[in-house]
Amino acid sequence: LAAEGRQPEYLFWVGCAGAFDERYKKVTRAFAKILVHCGVDFAVLGPEESCTGDPARRAGNEMLFQMQAMTNINTFTTYHVRKIITICPHCYNTFRNEYPDLGGHYEVIHHTQLLRDLFSSGKLHISGEVFTAHRVTFHDPCYLGRGNGEYEAPREVLDHLGVPRTEMPRNRSRALCCGAGGAQMFKEAEPGQKEVYMERTEEALATGADIIATACPFCMTMITDGLKMSKQEEQVKNLDLAELVAMELGL
Repeated sequence: LAAEGRQPEYLFWVGCAGAFDERYKKVTRAFAKILVHCGVDFAVLGPEESCTGDPARRAGNEMLFQMQAMTNINTFTTYHVRKIITICPHCYNTFRNEYPDLGGHYEVIHHTQLLRDLFSSGKLHISGEVFTAHRVTFHDPCYLGRGNGEYEAPREVLDHLGVPRTEMPRNRSRALCCGAGGAQMFKEAEPGQKEVYMERTEEALATGADIIATACPFCMTMITDGLKMSKQEEQVKNLDLAELVAMELGL
C-alpha cells in the first residue's frame, strides 16, 4: 500500500503468536476475515513486523526491550502509523502504556474493542443463532482487564452473539491469571501445590460452559493445556472471540 501511496486507517499488528503459533494463526485469519467482511481499511507490516519487546522487559532485559521498541517506532514513523489494532493484550499494553515513554504515541485498539464497535455501529450484522445451544464463560486477560481496565468489550461481543454467558466466581478485576503473564510462559514452574492454569481451567469447567472464550494468545495456550490435562478438550472448546464471530458469519 505504501508503494501505491495509500495510507490505511489501521495497522493490524499480528504479533509473535499470531504469526508463528499454529493455534493462534487461526485467530489471526479469523479476525482478518472479519476486517475484510466489514470493509475495514487496514494493512499489516509482514516481514517488517518484529516483537514489541514485552517478553524481554518482563524478563528483565530492559536494553533488549528498548532496542525492539525503537526499531518498531522507527518503522511506524516511516509508514505514518497512527492507529494500531492488536489481537494480543500484551502488545496492546506495551504500545499503549510503554511506547509513549520512548516517543511512540498511537491510538491502540484491542480486537475485542473493535469488534464491539463494529457491532454497535451496525457494520457487523449476525443472526445470533449459531451458539444458542451452547454456554460460554469468558476468561479475563490480565493485561486487558486489570492492566487497562477493559472488562466490558469482550462481554458485549458475546452478548451480540446471543450466546448464553456464565461468569466464573473470580471475574473482571478479581479474575485469576492464566499463569503465563510476566514472562512465566517461558520458564519452568516453581514449587507449589497446583499449576495456575489448572486452577483457572477447573474454575472455568465448574461453570458448566462448553466454550471457554479467551482474547489473548497466552491465555489460549494455558487454558488449552488445562483442558488437555483435564481430558476435556473434546467436550469443551477454547475459542477466541474473533473465532466465535467468524463462525457466526460463516467465514
